[in-house]
Amino acid sequence: MTHPFLDLAPLTAARFASVEDRVARLLRTEQDVVIMQGEALLPLEGAIRATAGPGTTALNVITGPYGQTFGDWLRDCGATVIDLAVPFHTAVTADQIREAFTGHPEIDFVSLVHAEAATGNTNPVAEIGEVVRERGALFYLDAVASVGAEPVLPDAWGVDLCVIGAQKAMGGPAGVSAVSVSERAWARMAANPRAPRRSYLSLLDWKERWLDGGRTALPHAPAQLEMLALEACVERIEADGLDAVMARHRRAASATRAGARAVGGGLEPYVYEDREAAPVATTLRAPSGVVASELVARALESDPGAPLAAGGGALAKEMIRVNHYGVDATRGAVRASLSALGAALAAKGLRVDVEGALRVAEEAWR
Repeated sequence: MTHPFLDLAPLTAARFASVEDRVARLLRTEQDVVIMQGEALLPLEGAIRATAGPGTTALNVITGPYGQTFGDWLRDCGATVIDLAVPFHTAVTADQIREAFTGHPEIDFVSLVHAEAATGNTNPVAEIGEVVRERGALFYLDAVASVGAEPVLPDAWGVDLCVIGAQKAMGGPAGVSAVSVSERAWARMAANPRAPRRSYLSLLDWKERWLDGGRTALPHAPAQLEMLALEACVERIEADGLDAVMARHRRAASATRAGARAVGGGLEPYVYEDREAAPVATTLRAPSGVVASELVARALESDPGAPLAAGGGALAKEMIRVNHYGVDATRGAVRASLSALGAALAAKGLRVDVEGALRVAEEAWR
C-alpha cells in the first residue's frame, strides 16, 4: 500500500534552495533567506537570541501580544530593553520611534511587529525604517501576519531580520517559516558569543552548514510535507499575482469594517482608524455588556464555517476577530461573518440591520 503523503522521493537540496529563492522573490530581497523547519516562533526567537546580548540596548515596540513576548526574550538574553507600548487599538508612529531614540541614543536594536493579527493593527514600517536607518540600529521585523496581505519589503525598508510565516495571508502551512538576514545581521551574530550554536534555534548553523557551502547539502532532514506545501503556496501566489492577493485582503478588510459599522447593535471596529487597520484580519469591539467570546460562540452555532474567533486572553471579553485571510479573503467569508454576527446580536435582543450591512460591505468591496 502506498500513500501520496508518505511515499515520496526525498526532498533534494536543490529543490529546498529553489523554494528559498521563490520566497526571496516574494519579498523582493537580495538578502539571504533561510527557511527554518518550524512555526514562525522558531526564527522569531532564534533571530533575537542570535543578535542580542548584554551589550544590546533594544527599543521594543509593543502594539500587541507578540511585542510583549519579544521584550521577554530580549531581557532573557541580557539586553537592556526600552519598551514603547501603544494602545492595542492603534499603531505606533515614526515620530514616537524618533522620540525614543532622542531619549536613548544608545539604542542599537529595534524590534517591531508589522501587522498584529491578534489585535488588528498594522504599523508604518517604511516610515519607521527611515528613522532606524538614520540611527544605525539593527531592525528586526515580525511580518508573519502581514506577508501576502500588504507589502513586505525588507531591502527597501532597511530591515535586517524579517521573519515571515505562510499560515495566514499566504494561505500556506504553519510548520515551516522563513527569515531574511542582512549582512549586518550576520556580522552581529558572528560577534555575539551568546548566539545559539549546534541548536535548533541557531541561524549561524544554517549559515555555516547550508549557505556558506553553496546550499548543496542540507544540514538535516527537512520537513518534507511542509516544504512541499510552502512550494505550492508560493506557486499559487505567483499564479494569482501578489498584487491581486494583497488587493483581496484589502477589500476584505474594508468590507468587514464598513459592514460592522452598518450592522448596528453596538458592534464597531476595534482599531479606530482605517489607515491603522491590518488587511490580514479585522478586529471588532463587542457591544457594551456583551462578552465577545459568548457572541462568537453563538455566531458559530448559526454558521460554523464563518472565520470568526474571540480575542486571546483578556481580550476574549471585548474583541472579536474576523480572520479573512488566505482562502478566506473572499466576499463570501465577509458576508458569512457579518450575517452570523448579526444573528448573534439579534439573539441578544439588540437591533441590527444585517441586509443593510451586507449591502454596505458589497459596496466597500468594490
